[in-house]
Amino acid sequence: MKDPLKDPHPRVRAFRFAVFALAALVVLSLGFALIPAEKPAPAEPSSTERARAAALTAAKDLRASGMELASTGAADSSILEPVVTLLTIQARALMGPAPETAPARPAASVPPSSTAGPAGVAGLVQALAGSGTARLKDAETADGGMARLLAGAGTAQLLAAGRLASATGVPVPEGAAAATVVKVPAAATASPCPPPSPAASQEGGVQGTAAGVRQALASAITAEQEAAYGYQAALPRLAPAEAGPASEFLARHRELAAAGEERLRLACGTAVPQQPGYVLDPGFLAAPAAGLGRLEAATLASYGDLVALSQGQDRRWALSALQAAAARALRWGADPGPVPGLALDVGQLPALPAGTGLPAGTGPTPSSTGS
Repeated sequence: MKDPLKDPHPRVRAFRFAVFALAALVVLSLGFALIPAEKPAPAEPSSTERARAAALTAAKDLRASGMELASTGAADSSILEPVVTLLTIQARALMGPAPETAPARPAASVPPSSTAGPAGVAGLVQALAGSGTARLKDAETADGGMARLLAGAGTAQLLAAGRLASATGVPVPEGAAAATVVKVPAAATASPCPPPSPAASQEGGVQGTAAGVRQALASAITAEQEAAYGYQAALPRLAPAEAGPASEFLARHRELAAAGEERLRLACGTAVPQQPGYVLDPGFLAAPAAGLGRLEAATLASYGDLVALSQGQDRRWALSALQAAAARALRWGADPGPVPGLALDVGQLPALPAGTGLPAGTGPTPSSTGS
């Protein structure tokens, strides 16, 4: 009698084997799908991102220290409030457009801040100067726009350290003094410049290109020539106490214009013609000191552009010129802004996280919207 459980037909056996294999495959695939995939390790942040994160941490720490000193009465709040306001604006600018969506990073990727908890006003002055110096150092190698932001933040922190030291009678740290003298590099021999190509003529203004650097250098030279013209017009009308510094600053502007022209020549740029004169602001001759402050502040944008567009020696030269111009603007009573060299619309900056507490005066004001 034939066993019904056994079917010797090969096609039937193959069909059953295929059904069982398919079922096993489905079970295995479902099991694999239910096992969560291992998350990839977070990418190592770039040096520019690390510089931004370190600058943000320093600004927050310094701001917290300033607010603590003000609350304990260690110094007059009217002296500390501008510093806290400055650091608040810088922290907001360094946060980026959407800090809350940024991926989490290991704590080791952000260098620890050395500014936390300075001892008294003297400690805050030292910490401000140290942070400013670090920001300027990072600006030498950071990417374009972030280099300009770091340069402006560091410059403003050094100036704030000097002002706070003078107002409270503590020693001014080295590096926070007004660096109004910029060393002009010796002339170098340039190789013959190739004739301009049609492609090169269309790249003007593009970040990082040689044409963009040439354009920024030409703007800086024009700003220096106009500043020198303004000093020449102001000198006969300044008080004797102001004429001495003005004469020195006039020489600096001439040196900077000459240095810019040499750098433009080495970059194969076209020489900037010297204009016979410039239109000065209304009331310049009636209040020449204030007019000189406005002229100095007007040079900051061109050096900020050059910092963002250039690299190497050109960028280091622009960083020194930016610091000197901001210090001279402050000398004549002008406000170089919270980030000299970068125009900020404070109202468009992201807010600090809840709980930080914004001090009074951090909203958009004529003096805090940049220069």
